[in-house]
Amino acid sequence: MHAERVSKVLARAGLCSRRKAEKLILTGRVTVNGQTLTTPATKITLQDVLSVDGKTFTTFPMPTRLWRYHKPRGLVVTHHDPQGRQTVFATLPASLPRVVSIGRLDITSEGLLLLTNDGSFARQLELPENRWVRRYRVRIHGKIDTFSLERLSHKNIINNVIYAPIHVQIDNLQGSHAWLTVSLREGRNREIRRVMEAYGWSVSRLIRIDYGPFQLGSLAERAVEEIPSNVLLKKMLPTNVLLKKKCCRGCRG
Repeated sequence: MHAERVSKVLARAGLCSRRKAEKLILTGRVTVNGQTLTTPATKITLQDVLSVDGKTFTTFPMPTRLWRYHKPRGLVVTHHDPQGRQTVFATLPASLPRVVSIGRLDITSEGLLLLTNDGSFARQLELPENRWVRRYRVRIHGKIDTFSLERLSHKNIINNVIYAPIHVQIDNLQGSHAWLTVSLREGRNREIRRVMEAYGWSVSRLIRIDYGPFQLGSLAERAVEEIPSNVLLKKMLPTNVLLKKKCCRGCRG
């Protein structure tokens, strides 16, 4: 019978990352069949009973599910915030299973946030090689000229960090204010804000409207909507992510 490392099973269940799962094991918080684990190298099968802090987690691969969520400003995308700020996950409907986010939005950003019950799936979709476009509506203030905006379509080096080209479309320009549609593939932490600030523009609104093939659309603020499994599979076929996940365990496909 196929066996997997406990850390991988916990990550797939959406509890935490593999690294965090290994820390949970080393601190004696994980048990298998009632016995406390002492090493992250432990492997388990579908017949084993896995628990963390007394809560049992399934060892059987659950179907991957995906939700669209309209994040408002003022919420932190984390399960536990040391500063005590309100988090996205604390405000989600109780009917949802435990979920993790695919990528993040900072506390002052808003818009589309994808949620999934599968931690491994989330990490696959975040990989840079997927080349997924993230699209945002951005409101900026400052001395705005089209020449500077055009320069964003080339690589930018800011504080010794190289940022990939950003595509910018001007939607509305009035004096020192502008609404832009900004598209990028890299998605570094606070990338849009840092690049805009380097050009002398402050960002007052940042709304993610697309993440790869998924759109915010007319989803209301704080609303959560599950993407049907048949739609999810259809949208994921170009990247082959789901096909890789569903491949038989003994192959490399």
